[in-house]
Amino acid sequence: MATWNSRGLRGSTLEEMVNRTNEQYESKGLALMQKIPTPITPIKIDKEHRHITLAYFDKISTVDYIGVVQEIPVCFDAKECNADTFPLQNVHEHQMQFMEKFEKQGGIAFLLIYYTGRNEMYYMRFEEIKRFWNRMEEGGRKSFRYEELNPEFFLNAVQGVFVPYLDGIQKDLEVRD
Repeated sequence: MATWNSRGLRGSTLEEMVNRTNEQYESKGLALMQKIPTPITPIKIDKEHRHITLAYFDKISTVDYIGVVQEIPVCFDAKECNADTFPLQNVHEHQMQFMEKFEKQGGIAFLLIYYTGRNEMYYMRFEEIKRFWNRMEEGGRKSFRYEELNPEFFLNAVQGVFVPYLDGIQKDLEVRD
């Protein structure tokens, strides 16, 4: 499997890695992706330090990122997992519904899963997460195991690119043809 060897990733969160990748892709004219903020309503604010100390979610959000890659609409959610078993409760039904509708409109939807314990990044096609989701809804496992993943969709670190999800999109498109 692909191992993450970049020293720049240590101590970074997945979101920071994806944001830096998005900046690189945008500067090269390869993609335009936007982080979708989670809508919240602040309850308590530390005015001295300008921090929100208590808040609640306004409404259900969709996915973490949405944009376009070479004229193709793309949306994805980024998840971290510190074990070899990924609980499907980490993906919400409204996210599944949004990604399914997005794909029906001709877009590409996927999950990026960073296996922190293994230091590996996985591109999960919507079709794959849907298969695991359906299995759960039919009374099967409420998770999927690392061993169940397609080895072709582990992302290899590329010099200067933290999360090379364009490689995953390219493989995704090849599989669809």
